[in-house]
Formats: sequence, structure tokens, C-alpha cells
Amino acid sequence: MKKRPLLLARILVGLLIGAWFLSACAARAPEREVNIVSGESYVPQEIAPAAPAQPELKGDSSGFVSSVPSSTERMVIKNAKLSLIVKDPPAAMDSIAEMAEQMGGFVVSAELYQTTTESGKEVPRATITIRVPAEKLNPALDEIRALSDQLPENENITSQDITAEYTDLDSRLRNLKRAEEQLQEILDQAYSTEDVLSVFQQLTQVREQIEVIEGQMKYYREAVALSSISVDLIAEEAVEPLTIGRWQPVGVARDALQALINALQFLINVVIWMVIFILPVLILLYGIFFIPLRALWRFFRRRRKPKAVASSESSSPPPAS
Repeated sequence: MKKRPLLLARILVGLLIGAWFLSACAARAPEREVNIVSGESYVPQEIAPAAPAQPELKGDSSGFVSSVPSSTERMVIKNAKLSLIVKDPPAAMDSIAEMAEQMGGFVVSAELYQTTTESGKEVPRATITIRVPAEKLNPALDEIRALSDQLPENENITSQDITAEYTDLDSRLRNLKRAEEQLQEILDQAYSTEDVLSVFQQLTQVREQIEVIEGQMKYYREAVALSSISVDLIAEEAVEPLTIGRWQPVGVARDALQALINALQFLINVVIWMVIFILPVLILLYGIFFIPLRALWRFFRRRRKPKAVASSESSSPPPAS
């Protein structure tokens, strides 16, 4: 008699797991990504242990905690990468680290090393990656740009919309927690050792999946709350042009190359205009005017030829008898 309830319990567990699998597959949605500046997408680096306050969690009628954003709120990961030419890379790196802490962020990584210029001189160079609150990304970029008297060598800002992925994870988490509750109830009612071990094994697997999904959701929340900024700091001495007295051969060579490019561009433009515009127009004019005029000329020429023959015959003397 005890085997029948356990058989029903096993069937119920199988149905719950099957329903969870189907709903998890149906809830998947394609990834959406937005590029503010063309360039490869920047994958957020590993989140440091210290993290700011996470978005507020909302509850629902089912009793499970939900952190899915409302229909008007999107979850977007924003990151930036840029290269700056500065006078003192170590001092600039320290300024960026101090700015990150003042804004409520932190330094992910920082590296200072020496590079050799073409003239053989060693100059410092630094790279630093920080995280700041997402709402302070633009002010942080403005302060970083202010460290240099020149425009950034390159700058790339990326945005990745993860709303669909986060919603999918939340849906899977809800189903897994419901399955966990049902398995726990079945485990409490199990009698034989075999049934206890079987249900406990399934319960352990479900809890492992719950932990994985909760970790992914936490990573997404922290990645949305904190934007990553990677900065490459180049010394001015490393990019100074070669100068001999007041003569700059590099600048002259650059101007000559630009003049060559302009000349080639002009010639190519002329060829394109001739092939696409001038040649078709000439062919059209040839068909409209030249062919009819040539036909008329041949027509009148043929009419004049018989008259000339007749006049020559009439003017010639009769043959001698």
C-alpha cells in the first residue's frame, strides 16, 4: 500500500520537471545589442568582490522574489575603452583611480610599464580599468578626457541590452523554486531509503541549478549597476614627430603621401565619370544624331550619283560612224 503513493509522487515529480523544462525553453529570447560607437563589443570583466547597492527587488503574488525590471525599464550594460596621450602616465593613472573611488567605484586592474620609442628612449605607459556607477559613466569620461590636452586617440562606448536574458533567467528561477518546494514535500513524505535517496538526488540537482541562475542574475545586476572603463595612457614623448632642426621629415612624408592619395583619387573619379556618365551620353548622342545624319547623307549621295552619270552620258560626243 505504501508503494502506490510513492509511485504517484514519482509521476508528479516527473511532470513538474518536464513542465519546468518546456517553460524554460519557451521563455528564451534572442539577445539584443546596441553599439553606440562602431567597434567590437566589449565583454564586461569579472566583477570585483566589492559592489555597490543592487537594484531594488520586487515581490509578486506567487510569493517568490522578483528582480525583473518593469516594461519601461531596460537593463543595459554600458562600458567604455579609450586611449589618451598625456604628459605623465603614472600621475594620470593615480588621478583616474582616485576619481573612481570618489564616485563610488573601484579599480579593477592597473599596470605601469616602460616602452621604447623609435629613437631608443624609454618612456612610461599605463593601462587602468575601473568601474563606476552606470549613471556616472559620462561624467567619469569627461574627467578622464580632461587629463589630456589632445583628443583621445580612440574611444569606444558599447551598450548591451540584457533585459531579455535577465527575464528568461528569472522565469527559470521561479519554476525551479516551485519544483524545489514540491520535491521537498515529497521528500518529507517518503518512507523507504530508496525513495529518499532518489528524491534527494533530484532535489540536489534542482538546487544546484538555482544557485547557478542566481549567480548569473547577480552578475547581470552588478554589471548593469557598474560600468567598466578601460584607459590606455600613452606618454607624449612616445608620439612626438621626428624633428631635425625645424624640419620634420615625417610631416613632409605625410603631406606627400596625402597629395599622392588625392591625385589618385582625382584620376579614379575621372575614370568613374567617363564610364558611368560621359560614355553613355556619347552613345546616346551617337544614336540620336549621328546615325540619322549619316543615313540622310548616304541617301542624298545615292540620288546625286545617277544624275551625274546621266549628265556625263549626254555631254559625251556620239561615236564616229
